[in-house]
Amino acid sequence: MNIYYFANSVYQFSYALPVYNCIGGVFVVRDRKKFYHLKRYMTNMARFNEKTFRNTPEIKIIPRRELNKLDGVIFFLANSIVPEDDYKNAVTIFHEHGTSDKKYSGGQSRGGRKLAKYDYIFLSGPKNKERLTDIGLDIPEEKLIKIGGLRFDDYVNGKIDREKEMDRLKIKDRSRKNILYAPTWRFGDGTIKKYGFRFAREITKEYNLILRPHYHDRRYGAYIHAVSKLKGIKHLYFSQPANLIKSDTLFDFAVSDLLISDISSVIYEYLITLNPMIIVLNEFKQRHNMSDEMNIMKHADFYDGSQNIAEIIKENLETQKYKKDYKVMLNSCFYSTDGTCVDKAAEFLERL
Repeated sequence: MNIYYFANSVYQFSYALPVYNCIGGVFVVRDRKKFYHLKRYMTNMARFNEKTFRNTPEIKIIPRRELNKLDGVIFFLANSIVPEDDYKNAVTIFHEHGTSDKKYSGGQSRGGRKLAKYDYIFLSGPKNKERLTDIGLDIPEEKLIKIGGLRFDDYVNGKIDREKEMDRLKIKDRSRKNILYAPTWRFGDGTIKKYGFRFAREITKEYNLILRPHYHDRRYGAYIHAVSKLKGIKHLYFSQPANLIKSDTLFDFAVSDLLISDISSVIYEYLITLNPMIIVLNEFKQRHNMSDEMNIMKHADFYDGSQNIAEIIKENLETQKYKKDYKVMLNSCFYSTDGTCVDKAAEFLERL
């Protein structure tokens, strides 16, 4: 059976890559711009003897309203199914790109009708399931497949080389701790425009700072990095979120000793490291209601702009005060944190 991976933005395909590397498939984009973008960043990533330009996996351009003509499995990495269409020759699967607290639009809204349309939903964990419940969606249990965090396996199985990734980022002073700043974007009231330059100035006095903006803020993140460098700021590094092969988020996790973020999904994915986190407060209101063991806001220190960020970092690095909480939270939020998530997904797809 043919397997097609569909996403709205290139970065969302990072959740499909581990599955493709295991069983193959075709990547589907909706326009020519994204086709060339994906071709650029997936050069030499073909794993199944595909005869393609730049030796990439097979990539096709198919508008969203024509996906229902496909014959096989359509693996959606964004909630982009058309609820009015009949996918009579396909099995449709949805897997959320991330597990943040940003609220799904659910119930009788169009977003809710889309979620109810899929034949199956691959769940990353109990938190993913609770997010569906929180918006009033009653999806039959047989449609909810317990998979886990598809991007966790290489990290858990020790396949990411910390020194190699520091070489990628060109980190010079390796006696310093590495702080990863990975905020969300405008949808979520991302904090990079408010604190990006400030963190570059203040954190780099004592630590290495890795700036990893959201994909949609990648140009502004590069601007912060370039201007700061011109001003003589050292120990500042930039990780390109558009390069889903060389600069995967988990690669930056492996390098970092502490995360600073806001309402990005990385605050839950980062639990896999058990490293400290600092949450930057913002004004975003549309959040899911979660129990304490699935709510990072109950288990982290906050930054509101009035404190000394370096002092908060120092305290968290020295005390590791939430580490026990993170061990509990990891398994409360995610299934299969033992490095077997991709195998579970591949076995299910092959059974289809």
